[in-house]
Amino acid sequence: MTRHGPKLAVALIVAVLLAIAGYVAAGPYLTVRAIKDALREQDSAALAEQVDFPMLRASLKAQLLDALAREAGPEVQANVLGAFALTMATGLVNGTVDAMVTPTGLAGVMQGRALWKNTVDDFRRPATDAGGQPVPPPEPWRDADYRYESLSRFTITTRDESGKPLVFVLRRDALRWKLADIRLPLGQPEP
Repeated sequence: MTRHGPKLAVALIVAVLLAIAGYVAAGPYLTVRAIKDALREQDSAALAEQVDFPMLRASLKAQLLDALAREAGPEVQANVLGAFALTMATGLVNGTVDAMVTPTGLAGVMQGRALWKNTVDDFRRPATDAGGQPVPPPEPWRDADYRYESLSRFTITTRDESGKPLVFVLRRDALRWKLADIRLPLGQPEP
Protein backbone atom coordinates (compact mmCIF):
# COMPACT_ATOMS: atom_id res chain seq x y z
CA MET A 1 0.00 0.00 0.00
CA THR A 2 1.31 3.45 -0.83
CA ARG A 3 1.69 6.12 1.80
CA HIS A 4 -1.42 7.86 0.43
CA GLY A 5 -3.46 4.68 0.86
CA PRO A 6 -4.76 5.36 4.41
CA LYS A 7 -5.69 8.97 3.53
CA LEU A 8 -7.50 7.81 0.42
CA ALA A 9 -9.40 5.15 2.39
CA VAL A 10 -10.47 7.71 5.01
CA ALA A 11 -11.54 10.15 2.30
CA LEU A 12 -13.54 7.40 0.59
CA ILE A 13 -15.28 6.44 3.84
CA VAL A 14 -16.11 10.09 4.56
CA ALA A 15 -17.47 10.53 1.03
CA VAL A 16 -19.68 7.45 1.38
CA LEU A 17 -20.97 8.61 4.78
CA LEU A 18 -21.73 12.08 3.38
CA ALA A 19 -23.57 10.53 0.42
CA ILE A 20 -25.69 8.39 2.77
CA ALA A 21 -26.43 11.40 5.00
CA GLY A 22 -27.42 13.46 1.94
CA TYR A 23 -29.71 10.70 0.72
CA VAL A 24 -31.38 10.40 4.15
CA ALA A 25 -31.80 14.20 4.36
CA ALA A 26 -33.34 14.32 0.87
CA GLY A 27 -35.48 11.25 1.58
CA PRO A 28 -38.68 13.01 2.63
CA TYR A 29 -38.56 15.27 -0.41
CA LEU A 30 -38.00 12.26 -2.66
CA THR A 31 -41.00 10.55 -1.04
CA VAL A 32 -43.14 13.67 -1.51
CA ARG A 33 -42.12 13.78 -5.16
CA ALA A 34 -42.92 10.07 -5.61
CA ILE A 35 -46.35 10.61 -4.02
CA LYS A 36 -47.07 13.59 -6.27
CA ASP A 37 -45.95 11.63 -9.34
CA ALA A 38 -48.17 8.69 -8.37
CA LEU A 39 -51.14 11.03 -7.94
CA ARG A 40 -50.48 12.80 -11.24
CA GLU A 41 -50.20 9.46 -13.06
CA GLN A 42 -53.13 8.05 -11.04
CA ASP A 43 -51.00 5.05 -10.12
CA SER A 44 -52.45 3.56 -6.94
CA ALA A 45 -49.73 0.86 -6.75
CA ALA A 46 -46.97 3.48 -6.82
CA LEU A 47 -48.80 5.52 -4.16
CA ALA A 48 -49.21 2.44 -1.97
CA GLU A 49 -45.40 1.94 -2.02
CA GLN A 50 -44.98 5.34 -0.33
CA VAL A 51 -47.52 4.77 2.46
CA ASP A 52 -47.40 2.59 5.57
CA PHE A 53 -51.11 1.74 5.49
CA PRO A 54 -51.26 -0.39 8.67
CA MET A 55 -49.58 2.35 10.74
CA LEU A 56 -51.69 5.07 9.12
CA ARG A 57 -54.96 3.22 9.74
CA ALA A 58 -54.02 2.51 13.38
CA SER A 59 -53.22 6.17 13.99
CA LEU A 60 -56.43 7.44 12.41
CA LYS A 61 -58.53 4.93 14.35
CA ALA A 62 -56.90 6.00 17.62
CA GLN A 63 -57.50 9.70 16.88
CA LEU A 64 -61.14 9.17 15.91
CA LEU A 65 -61.90 6.89 18.86
CA ASP A 66 -60.26 9.34 21.26
CA ALA A 67 -62.35 12.20 19.84
CA LEU A 68 -65.49 10.06 20.10
CA ALA A 69 -64.80 9.18 23.75
CA ARG A 70 -64.07 12.82 24.62
CA GLU A 71 -67.23 13.96 22.89
CA ALA A 72 -69.33 11.33 24.69
CA GLY A 73 -67.91 12.30 28.07
CA PRO A 74 -67.62 10.28 31.28
CA GLU A 75 -71.39 10.21 31.90
CA VAL A 76 -72.07 8.30 28.68
CA GLN A 77 -69.13 5.96 29.26
CA ALA A 78 -70.37 5.11 32.76
CA ASN A 79 -73.88 4.31 31.49
CA VAL A 80 -74.42 0.70 30.33
CA LEU A 81 -76.30 1.77 27.20
CA GLY A 82 -73.75 4.51 26.52
CA ALA A 83 -70.87 2.07 26.85
CA PHE A 84 -72.64 -0.31 24.47
CA ALA A 85 -73.21 2.53 21.98
CA LEU A 86 -69.51 3.46 22.18
CA THR A 87 -68.55 -0.16 21.54
CA MET A 88 -70.79 -0.18 18.45
CA ALA A 89 -69.31 3.14 17.33
CA THR A 90 -65.80 1.70 17.73
CA GLY A 91 -66.65 -1.04 15.25
CA LEU A 92 -68.13 1.51 12.87
CA VAL A 93 -65.03 3.74 13.10
CA ASN A 94 -62.70 0.79 12.50
CA GLY A 95 -64.65 -0.35 9.44
CA THR A 96 -64.94 3.16 8.04
CA VAL A 97 -61.22 3.89 8.40
CA ASP A 98 -60.34 0.57 6.78
CA ALA A 99 -62.64 1.36 3.83
CA MET A 100 -61.51 4.96 3.38
CA VAL A 101 -57.77 4.81 3.93
CA THR A 102 -56.94 3.73 0.40
CA PRO A 103 -54.77 5.28 -2.30
CA THR A 104 -57.83 7.07 -3.69
CA GLY A 105 -58.91 8.39 -0.30
CA LEU A 106 -55.41 9.68 0.40
CA ALA A 107 -55.25 11.31 -3.02
CA GLY A 108 -58.36 13.31 -2.18
CA VAL A 109 -57.06 14.42 1.21
CA MET A 110 -53.69 15.45 -0.23
CA GLN A 111 -55.49 17.50 -2.85
CA GLY A 112 -57.57 19.24 -0.18
CA ARG A 113 -60.79 17.23 -0.51
CA ALA A 114 -62.61 15.52 2.32
CA LEU A 115 -61.59 11.91 3.04
CA TRP A 116 -65.12 10.56 3.19
CA LYS A 117 -65.86 11.68 -0.39
CA ASN A 118 -63.31 9.18 -1.75
CA THR A 119 -64.26 5.67 -0.68
CA VAL A 120 -63.64 3.86 -3.97
CA ASP A 121 -60.41 1.85 -4.10
CA ASP A 122 -59.48 3.12 -7.55
CA PHE A 123 -58.77 6.50 -9.05
CA ARG A 124 -61.68 8.32 -10.66
CA ARG A 125 -61.74 9.23 -14.32
CA PRO A 126 -60.25 12.65 -14.83
CA ALA A 127 -62.71 15.53 -15.01
CA THR A 128 -63.03 17.15 -18.41
CA ASP A 129 -63.62 20.72 -19.49
CA ALA A 130 -66.31 21.88 -21.94
CA GLY A 131 -64.14 20.77 -24.87
CA GLY A 132 -63.68 17.27 -23.47
CA GLN A 133 -60.06 17.88 -22.50
CA PRO A 134 -58.91 16.40 -19.16
CA VAL A 135 -58.69 18.87 -16.31
CA PRO A 136 -55.69 18.19 -14.06
CA PRO A 137 -56.53 17.46 -10.43
CA PRO A 138 -55.45 20.02 -7.83
CA GLU A 139 -51.76 19.93 -6.93
CA PRO A 140 -51.28 17.82 -3.78
CA TRP A 141 -49.97 19.68 -0.75
CA ARG A 142 -50.26 23.01 -2.51
CA ASP A 143 -49.11 25.84 -0.23
CA ALA A 144 -47.94 23.31 2.37
CA ASP A 145 -45.30 23.86 5.03
CA TYR A 146 -42.53 21.22 5.10
CA ARG A 147 -40.29 20.62 8.10
CA TYR A 148 -38.22 18.09 9.99
CA GLU A 149 -39.41 17.33 13.51
CA SER A 150 -36.53 14.93 14.14
CA LEU A 151 -34.05 12.80 12.21
CA SER A 152 -36.78 10.22 11.56
CA ARG A 153 -39.90 12.40 11.41
CA PHE A 154 -40.91 14.91 8.72
CA THR A 155 -44.19 16.82 8.52
CA ILE A 156 -46.20 18.42 5.74
CA THR A 157 -48.84 20.84 7.01
CA THR A 158 -51.68 21.97 4.79
CA ARG A 159 -55.26 23.16 5.30
CA ASP A 160 -58.47 21.19 4.78
CA GLU A 161 -61.58 22.56 3.05
CA SER A 162 -62.57 24.50 6.18
CA GLY A 163 -59.09 25.97 6.75
CA LYS A 164 -58.07 23.72 9.65
CA PRO A 165 -54.49 22.38 9.71
CA LEU A 166 -54.01 18.86 8.43
CA VAL A 167 -50.56 17.40 9.18
CA PHE A 168 -49.11 14.54 7.15
CA VAL A 169 -46.26 12.74 8.92
CA LEU A 170 -43.50 10.88 7.11
CA ARG A 171 -41.43 8.47 9.18
CA ARG A 172 -38.03 7.05 8.34
CA ASP A 173 -37.33 3.35 8.61
CA ALA A 174 -33.63 2.78 7.89
CA LEU A 175 -33.06 4.78 4.67
CA ARG A 176 -36.69 4.76 3.44
CA TRP A 177 -39.37 7.36 4.24
CA LYS A 178 -43.11 6.62 4.15
CA LEU A 179 -46.32 8.43 4.98
CA ALA A 180 -47.28 6.91 8.34
CA ASP A 181 -49.69 9.33 10.00
CA ILE A 182 -52.17 12.09 9.33
CA ARG A 183 -52.93 14.33 12.30
CA LEU A 184 -56.58 15.27 11.95
CA PRO A 185 -57.86 18.66 13.13
CA LEU A 186 -60.29 17.07 15.58
CA GLY A 187 -61.71 19.35 18.23
CA GLN A 188 -60.08 22.46 16.78
CA PRO A 189 -62.22 25.58 16.46
CA GLU A 190 -62.98 27.03 13.03
CA PRO A 191 -60.26 29.46 11.88
